[in-house]
Amino acid sequence: MDDFSRSWTALLAAVAGLDDADFARPSGCAGWLVRDLVCHLVIDAQDILITLATPAATEPTRDAVTYWEVADAPPAGDDPLDALTVRLAAAYEEPRLLKFHLDDVGSAAGRAAGLAAPGLRVGTRDEVLAVADYLSVYVLESTLHHLDLTAHLPKAPAPPAEGLARSRELLDAIAGMPFPSSFSDRAALLIGTGRRSPTESETAELAQLAARIPLFLG
Repeated sequence: MDDFSRSWTALLAAVAGLDDADFARPSGCAGWLVRDLVCHLVIDAQDILITLATPAATEPTRDAVTYWEVADAPPAGDDPLDALTVRLAAAYEEPRLLKFHLDDVGSAAGRAAGLAAPGLRVGTRDEVLAVADYLSVYVLESTLHHLDLTAHLPKAPAPPAEGLARSRELLDAIAGMPFPSSFSDRAALLIGTGRRSPTESETAELAQLAARIPLFLG
């Protein structure tokens, strides 16, 4: 729960600190500008609010690791929701409006998460998770998107160390084996999810894991 609060709050603060010109720069999400990514974060915040307000009576069907679907290829860009996100982002016209909306709904999502009981079961995507597991999902989600947000903004603040470490633990579990200890948490996340290619020496260190990555999470 604390890792979620730190990661989510840091992400919101990073967006709040952006200059207007930054919204037109590319993000770490292929084909998306920073403004598109920020619009996606608005949708993420709405998802958190909706899920935390959707209690489930049945036993959990997924946890923070098994929640993720691993695809064989990155998104092709033809998903209707992705296309809608880009159109919505453009409709804001002024970055301050997008900032305001994310701060508004994102802060509400953070407060709702802080009030939720860790053991409460909630429903999302036709699955049931404990709140603690659901928020752990969003530690990884928010950390990856924080890396995406700052991919071409070197002066922007990095994700918190605790979120990077927790996200790496989750990615290790999703991959089925740990990333080399010589890899920083940032490197493991970027390489593991296909956000950057490993160097020749990094590929040698990955050994058997090289055949399992990149992991395209959805």
